[in-house]
Amino acid sequence: MPDQDPSADSQEPSILDTGTTEPAPDSDETSAPPESSDAQASPSTEEATSPSDAEPSETDELHFEDDDLAEKLRHADEDQLDNAPFGIIKVDDEGEVEFFNQYESELSGMDPEEVVGRNFFTQVAPCTNNRLFRGRFKKGVRRGELDETFTYTYTYKMRPTLVDVHMYRDEAGHNWITVQKY
Repeated sequence: MPDQDPSADSQEPSILDTGTTEPAPDSDETSAPPESSDAQASPSTEEATSPSDAEPSETDELHFEDDDLAEKLRHADEDQLDNAPFGIIKVDDEGEVEFFNQYESELSGMDPEEVVGRNFFTQVAPCTNNRLFRGRFKKGVRRGELDETFTYTYTYKMRPTLVDVHMYRDEAGHNWITVQKY
């Protein structure tokens, strides 16, 4: 078990607990760009041996299947969210789009600048304005616990497109809709 704890501590807590102060470099490097001082340590970022190395590298590598994806999304910056290999949409409790990444823009054919500030369910993707999609979202928001996964077919302004959808509510109360095309 001691062999498992260091790897767990070096991977997950660096994402979830950004205030980890175990190694001294963490507090010194939080404001410095990770690429400038850690470029030579890129092999160690894969192993995530240092929390200051692990935070950027693990959020850089967002995966649709990650168990803790909602928290990784919450801590990722806009470039990391934009470069993810799946769609990421951040919406408020009413469904107003706060963020729309590049993958989702290419999938839908809609420009993020035109989408942000509009209601996802009624103005951006009206094909989701139903009990199967929006109903699950509203129920999760009411409960304060949104964690729904399902397969769906997008049909608005596009050929029917089969996708996996995962809707999350992170610990800070942000709502995320992630989409992966088949």
